[in-house]
Amino acid sequence: MIADLHIHSNYSDGSNTVEEIMEMASKKGVSLIGLVDHDTIRGIEHARQAGNQRGITVIPAIEISAYDFKRNRKVHILGYGFQKDAKHIQQLCEPLLQRRHANSLWQIEQLQANGYEITCEEVVKNASPGGIIYKQHMMACLTTAHFTTPAYKRLYKALFKGDGICARDIEYVDAIEAVQAIKKDGGLAVLAHPGQLNSFDLIPELVQNGLDGIERNHFDHSKEDMKKVEAYAKEFSLFLTGGSDFHGNFGTAIQIGEVTCPADAVQKFMSIV
Repeated sequence: MIADLHIHSNYSDGSNTVEEIMEMASKKGVSLIGLVDHDTIRGIEHARQAGNQRGITVIPAIEISAYDFKRNRKVHILGYGFQKDAKHIQQLCEPLLQRRHANSLWQIEQLQANGYEITCEEVVKNASPGGIIYKQHMMACLTTAHFTTPAYKRLYKALFKGDGICARDIEYVDAIEAVQAIKKDGGLAVLAHPGQLNSFDLIPELVQNGLDGIERNHFDHSKEDMKKVEAYAKEFSLFLTGGSDFHGNFGTAIQIGEVTCPADAVQKFMSIV
């Protein structure tokens, strides 16, 4: 069984619809999917229905945009197999979504004030059906260049990084609270791509609060990162996961199923569907 447990749709910051994702997965022979849209569970039921039509199993999943306040760095926490209402996860993430959306509206205003031809209406259209505006939705209105091109990267950095006119970030949730919320909702908590965000140092604290696994297989992980993940997993008895971190045109050029979950963990996830 091929399992890709890290996929994003247009319910958050991915460019593809749930139906498009399931069609691509079907063609690649992927039969187990984790739709981990950022800070929202709104697309899960839609994904399940679309998956069922193609013989694809969809695990309830999420990627929470969190923060390690002790070390001042971003941390992403994946949640899998939680209860349908995800009460604690939603209580934690809903204010985060609203902060993101409000900040994005402010960024649109800065773009307009500085002569960029962009309207709130067209950005909101790009953000459908999730309803929360991400930087990718604004960029899609500003350039036809792909995420991976130098032209896109130059514009993105000029606007949203450093001294850019839109360079204002939001307050994220505490990574430990993210793990705790997932556990309270009966889910499995996994540290996402620690090599990408250099979040290894936080692992012992997350384990104390219920961390179950670590994402090993990720396109941005070097061989050294993967060995480091394996060492932490062995030390703390954590299972290993993986996936493509697919965002379609809004992310790295990678296909669904190109990076997959280790076989040893697939049975564990099948038991929680």
